[in-house]
Parts: sequence; structure tokens; C-alpha cells
Amino acid sequence: MSSGGYILLADDNATDAELTIRALEIGGVGEKIVWVQDGEAALHFVFREGVYAQRAPGNPCVMLLDLNMPKIDGLEVLAQIKGDPRTRSTPVIIMSSSDQESDMLRSYAAYANSYIVKPIDFKEFTEQVALLGQYWTRINRYGF
Repeated sequence: MSSGGYILLADDNATDAELTIRALEIGGVGEKIVWVQDGEAALHFVFREGVYAQRAPGNPCVMLLDLNMPKIDGLEVLAQIKGDPRTRSTPVIIMSSSDQESDMLRSYAAYANSYIVKPIDFKEFTEQVALLGQYWTRINRYGF
């Protein structure tokens, strides 16, 4: 399956989402960024259901996923994406404020590709997200 040429950002915190989008832009990531605010919307978008049934086909080149979201939490979103052969190869990066080892272990057990703890410092956050975006859209190769 081909890439949709976009990054899917699933985060219920508008401030974090705005900072993430801005950091990606500062990093020169040119892919379209699609932001959804809860786990249910993330799944509907990925699987082209509900209000997203008519969106163009293709998986994101990477998904940035928060753990603590309303409706369906990030771990369940991750499990459904990695459990479906149509989306299994989509890179999913957990971006969470949690540095709890149990959250990290559960994320990796559900096949997260990476786990990033959101830094509190704006400059550090911007640098990390910019590098993350550059890696997954420029350096890493995908062709699914």
C-alpha cells in the first residue's frame, strides 16, 4: 500500500498539537500534517471510516500518537493499527508526557516503533520533534 504523503498526529491537547506541528514545520518537514483529537477519530481516519470514508487511500508515512486520549486510548489505537495487515507496517511513534516504564513497555509490546517523552522545555521539544520528523520522512525509507 502506498504512503498518503502525510503525517498523522493524534493528540487531544491542542497546545501540544500546535507545538508539534510548528516543530515539524521548523524542521522542514514538507508532508501534510493531519491532526485528530481522539483515538476514535484516529482509527476512523486510518481505516477510512465515518467522516473519513471518502479520504484518499494510503497510509501515513508516520503516525505520532499520544497515549492518554479520550474515547479510545493510544494503546488501543496502536493495537488496532499494528493488528491489521493493511496498516501493520505504518510507523507509529508514541509521544507522551509519561516517562513511566510500564507505559513504555506496554507500547513496545504493542509494536510501537519508538517512544518519545515530550520534553517540557520548548526549545528541546522543538528540536526533538524536528529531528523525529526529519528521520521518519527523509531518512527512513517506506514504500507500503
